[in-house]
This record gives sequence, structure tokens and C-alpha cells, in this order.
Amino acid sequence: MHEPAMSGWLLMSLCTASGAYCLVRMRSCSGTAREAAGGEALMGFGMAAMALSAAVPAPPSWGWVVFAVVFGCAAAHSAWPARRSAHHLHHLVGCLAMVYMAVAMLPGGRGPAAPEHSGAGVPLLTGVLLVYFAGYVLRSGVRLIPLPSPAGGPLGAAVTWGARPELALACRLSMGMAMLAMLLAL
Repeated sequence: MHEPAMSGWLLMSLCTASGAYCLVRMRSCSGTAREAAGGEALMGFGMAAMALSAAVPAPPSWGWVVFAVVFGCAAAHSAWPARRSAHHLHHLVGCLAMVYMAVAMLPGGRGPAAPEHSGAGVPLLTGVLLVYFAGYVLRSGVRLIPLPSPAGGPLGAAVTWGARPELALACRLSMGMAMLAMLLAL
């Protein structure tokens, strides 16, 4: 994540806004939807912090360890529910991708903080994650295409900000694009 500081600030803003909306969504739902919104808020704020850390001149190396531990714990938390839910599986892949990026950014890792970093190609795991998140972004983007509502459907029904499914999907899309940008910059 060694792109210019401006892209780090833009990623940080996008992910912070997504995380904040997920917190708003948590207030208007319950059960598994509330848990999913909480996981997405964690991802949004964590990605924002990681993007900000990459934008500042010299983030401390212990910060990357903190990111790896936090997202490792989040991955462990979502591992059991991932066996029965595609959404939890996506959270697991996202958390593991964040752990991977944090470890790569450590001095001595394979990221740009390492003195032996060379542009010798994309590591296999980075390539697999890029393909996964590119597919996720395309799938989420297609799901945002509006469909005609059935006759007699609730066209003008009042829906709170936290219960708007298209905004939740737009949040997921923006976080997927941010993950792609972070992986490309790795």
C-alpha cells in the first residue's frame, strides 16, 4: 500500500463512511443482520485505519502487528458461522486478506516496507485475492441494477436509512473496491 498519500486519504474516507453507515444499519436491524452489519462496520473502520496508516509518512511497525491481531481475531470469530453462510464466508476471506496485507507491510515481510521488496511479480495469494474481490465487486455491482417493481408493490413506502438494502449493497461494493485498491497497491 505504497500509493501516494492522496489515494490513502480517499480510501480512508470511503471506508470510514461505509463503516459509519454499517453502524447506523446495526441500530435498525436485529439478529444475524445486526451481526453482519457489525462485522461490516469493523471491516470498514479497520480498512480505513489501514489505509490511513499507509498514507502517513512512517507508520510504526507495531501498528501492522495490531492490525494482524485484530483481523486475525475477527477471522477466528467468523470461521464457525462461515460454514453455513456465504456472507460469513466473505467476512472470513476479507479478514484473512487484511491479516495478509498487514503481515506483508511488516518490516521483513514481502510488502514495500521490506528492503528486499522488488517488483518481480504478483504473489499467488495476492493474485487469488484480487480475482476473488474483482468477482465480488462485479457481482455486487450487477445486484445494484434496479429491477422493475411488481404491480401493487410498495413504491413509495417509507424506509429508514438503516434498512435500505440498496445502501447496504452499495457499502459492500465500496468496501470490495477499496479492498481491491489496497491489494493492487500491495
